[in-house]
Amino acid sequence: MTSPSTRLQWLLLQLGRRLWVRASAFSLLGVATALAASFASRVIPYQLPDMIGADAVDSLLNIIAASMLSVTIFSLSTLVSALGSATNNVTPRATRLLSEDHTAQNALATFLGSFLFSLVGIIALQTGLYGKSGRVVLYVVTLFVIVVIVVTLLRWIDYVSRLGRVGETTERVEDVARRALVERRDHPCLDARRADGPPPEDSRPVHAGRMGYVEHIDMSALSSACGDAGQAWITSLPGTFVDGQRPLARLTGTVDDEVCAAVRDAFTVGDARSFDQDPRFGLIVLAEIASRALSPAVNDPGTAIDVIGRATRLLALWSEPSESMDADVRHANVHVPEVRVDDLFDDVFTPIGRDGAGLVEVALRVQKSLLTLARVDDTRYRVAAHRHSAIALARAERALDLPDDIAHVRAVAQVITKLPEMPERE
Repeated sequence: MTSPSTRLQWLLLQLGRRLWVRASAFSLLGVATALAASFASRVIPYQLPDMIGADAVDSLLNIIAASMLSVTIFSLSTLVSALGSATNNVTPRATRLLSEDHTAQNALATFLGSFLFSLVGIIALQTGLYGKSGRVVLYVVTLFVIVVIVVTLLRWIDYVSRLGRVGETTERVEDVARRALVERRDHPCLDARRADGPPPEDSRPVHAGRMGYVEHIDMSALSSACGDAGQAWITSLPGTFVDGQRPLARLTGTVDDEVCAAVRDAFTVGDARSFDQDPRFGLIVLAEIASRALSPAVNDPGTAIDVIGRATRLLALWSEPSESMDADVRHANVHVPEVRVDDLFDDVFTPIGRDGAGLVEVALRVQKSLLTLARVDDTRYRVAAHRHSAIALARAERALDLPDDIAHVRAVAQVITKLPEMPERE
């Protein structure tokens, strides 16, 4: 497992997820391929141009140019419709995952690049840029482009039928949450020292230059800014909303305005939370999906039950020991607090337990999921599951009408309270 990325790597990763970047790259490749055919004519045997009709490549390029423009517009409208469907039926926070999807981006980029390839080819043919040998090269490249278009279309037809669906989008959220949880589980303190307590009282706070959410922390830049004599205590992990009162970090040692500015630059503050370094955000988005499914307008308890199962798997994954955990502390002068298990439970079970209290099937699933997590070999899980079980039971007792329904929920909750205590994990 690699260490958390630097800010430059993270920014390049974010840039690579933008749709226009991939589309621009494919378009430039298509243009370059069409122009390069004119320079490759020297390797073509002189007999081959006479075997291929002079107008063969012209017809193919005209067909590609006419069809790919329509396909590109249709595919883009389909993606926009899927984003709107995810916003209305799932959660607006999940639309970023759809817009950053590689399959959709590759399809749109391939269609647009093919259109520009054929357009440049037609223009070059009309201006006489290609000789007979150049036409042969362009013809071969055009056949290859057609194969790429067909394969992409077949994948796109299968993919577009699932794009924007509730189940498909929920699975994407689970996948990105799993990656963030595993990354933080393997690097619980972002390769720095664990903050066992609050920062020293005489430490100097460093505030953000703007209000927003911490999206990324460049640990290497932060450690370098503190130097050998300084120490930094991170007080705002990725996902934290910072303002003029809550500092990003607190510093000790030789601290001046230049050091504070360098530390501030190590934090990326944006308008929205990011999935990458924020393992809690994926769980929050899953809970939002369940809450929307439980709203009176949607009334879909099955989706909420599905989300509870996914969240339970993710929380159980967080408890597993990591075989690839790096024990080396790369940034010894930086202290980072660990993500608390109680916070992870709060992110999932507080909204679902509140919104699903009036549905016996959801209330039972919440209790059974908490029972599963309470059996994890970790006292923190037992305590958190017991607390949320009691809260969810109290809500269900007030929301449910039938005594039999309340008795069923209470029976599962009582099993959690009767589980034996276990020693604290080291």
